Amino acid sequence: MTSRTATEPPPRALGWLLLMPAVIGMLITLVLPTVQTIAFSFERGGLTGPSTFVGLDNYGTAFDAEGPFWPALGFTLSITLMPLLVALVVAPLLALALDRAGTWPRRAGRVALSLALVTFSPTAVAASWLRGLDPRTGGLTAVARELSRPDTAPGAFRLIFAAAMFGVVCALAVMAFLPALRGGTVTRSMLAVGALVALAAVAAGLQTFTMSLTLTQGGPLDSTQTLALLQHTFAFKTIRLGLGASVATVLGVLLAVLGVVAAVIAAASGLRITLTPRRPLIPASAAAGQGLGLGKIPSTVPPSAYAPGPRPGDTPAAAGHAPGTGPGSAPSAGYAPGAGQGGASAPAGHAAGGGFFTPGGGASAPGGGFPGGPSAPRDGFPGGPSAPGGGPFPYGAEASGPGAGERRASPAAVAVGVAALVVVTAVTLWLTWPWVAALFEPGEERGLPPGLRTHLNTWVPALVGAVVSVGVAYLAALGIGGLRPLGRGSEWLLLPFAPWLFVGDGPLSIANWNTLRGLGLIDTFVALIPPLLVSVPALLVLTLLCKGLAAANERDFLSGVLLPSLPMAGILVLAVTFVNAQDLLWPLLAVQDPALATAPAVQAMALSQFAGGPAPAGLATPLVVVVLMLAAAVAAQLLYLDRLAVTTGRETRSRGSAPAA
Repeated sequence: MTSRTATEPPPRALGWLLLMPAVIGMLITLVLPTVQTIAFSFERGGLTGPSTFVGLDNYGTAFDAEGPFWPALGFTLSITLMPLLVALVVAPLLALALDRAGTWPRRAGRVALSLALVTFSPTAVAASWLRGLDPRTGGLTAVARELSRPDTAPGAFRLIFAAAMFGVVCALAVMAFLPALRGGTVTRSMLAVGALVALAAVAAGLQTFTMSLTLTQGGPLDSTQTLALLQHTFAFKTIRLGLGASVATVLGVLLAVLGVVAAVIAAASGLRITLTPRRPLIPASAAAGQGLGLGKIPSTVPPSAYAPGPRPGDTPAAAGHAPGTGPGSAPSAGYAPGAGQGGASAPAGHAAGGGFFTPGGGASAPGGGFPGGPSAPRDGFPGGPSAPGGGPFPYGAEASGPGAGERRASPAAVAVGVAALVVVTAVTLWLTWPWVAALFEPGEERGLPPGLRTHLNTWVPALVGAVVSVGVAYLAALGIGGLRPLGRGSEWLLLPFAPWLFVGDGPLSIANWNTLRGLGLIDTFVALIPPLLVSVPALLVLTLLCKGLAAANERDFLSGVLLPSLPMAGILVLAVTFVNAQDLLWPLLAVQDPALATAPAVQAMALSQFAGGPAPAGLATPLVVVVLMLAAAVAAQLLYLDRLAVTTGRETRSRGSAPAA
């Protein structure tokens, strides 16, 4: 009998070694600044002179019933509600419609939604909306005139914030829900993903800074003050470092709770991400005359090309062979006698009604059917998400639920999916029209845009920070998810990182700025690099991906885990680069020299000097960058992200169990 031996997997000790850079990065850029922030909250002074210990006095002052903290907290939570509804209602409905509509509407939706992501800039949005302060303007931007009165400013801010965030929140949430609809355990996966999306939306809302600063600076009369802006005001405007640190500490605690809950959900639910295989090329002679369920493969396609070798513990039938047949009995190997269309007598290894033994198809594997059969894989290609080596159900464990296989979409489903996409796209375009219109206003009203130096200040440090933080996270993800140093429970190693899963620049900005000042790096180009050595969100995503790939891996670690996950690391580098480039808080703190200003900082300074004046709306999203980012996003969506599948539940096999004779 022919045997198949697998390459010996790397030792688990390598997993611990790959984890070490992330641990060091966490200690230096997450734990230490957190401890420093908490220490600052018990002190008074320290920004321009010596500090004194005051115990809990700062907390008493900041959280006084008549103070600004509670109104700021209430307003911050209120502006989070509308994006949360978009993420939990609009996005899953659109994702469901696109998923049921089939391949081309789903991919069209991914491409259309990508445009909302690569053009989003909070400072540009603020600059475009504030043009409505001009009495000569009308339409949607006229809402901005309500920002000048304390009684109407909160409501106007909520409307502008919801309009600005609709497209980007919907796009991100749809791209999170689509893989959950493709993984087989649809209900559990959608619930787990939905919980993570909700937690992320709340965490992002709690850290709203840029829109509050650029639109209203927290006014009038602190009516639009957010927690992040209140912290910044205390620490860097009124020079009360301890008060700012006390707000940062409480905000950090809230975010830590959300992050730990998210990590527990991911680990306890067995959440994992994997890749469905690409559609194979079937020869014309093989496709000729074949219906939805065929009994044999034409002689031009040798059965050995599709039938896998036996797996440990497989009986001859479970190995994909009819009783009495085997690899040496071709051409009947891998086929049941009479297993044709409607093959009720098909043995294990053939989907009922399929009769077409596909690569990776195992016992009752959904990948064992031909397109259109009862167990047809997603998108009609062999070896769907439940096929070994191609999805979250290794060794042919049978998937269940609506996501187990994609049937040919009905015309009604296609119509619903296309209509939903058109409606969401139209609403997004309407809500972002103030920004679109601002791009085409005459140049003399926008002022002369800064030169190449501003764009270098914006994008080079952002890219460097992304490469470092995502690179370190990727190494740790390979260690935790790919090599599984603690076995099935390895994803619990994410728990020490979880408190900072949703933490942005704000809660750690006081400590990081103080460190930068101590090193003498203020007003230097190096200071523009984000002070983060490990991206915890990237660590979570990459760990879940490596976990899914490792569970389905029947090859060596290099070809089964590292190479398939490498494109995701590159995608996250681009995503983090874009997020870093649009950040406003850290560049404002790190540099004061106008020659070192980033594009968002230039826009914010222009808005502070000319209320609704000549801030160039397209400065933070130059056409060249948008085109390059959009091209990369489209390629990533069509070639990689559209193949992702999310599933939950216990792994069907542990690391290291490879096929053997």
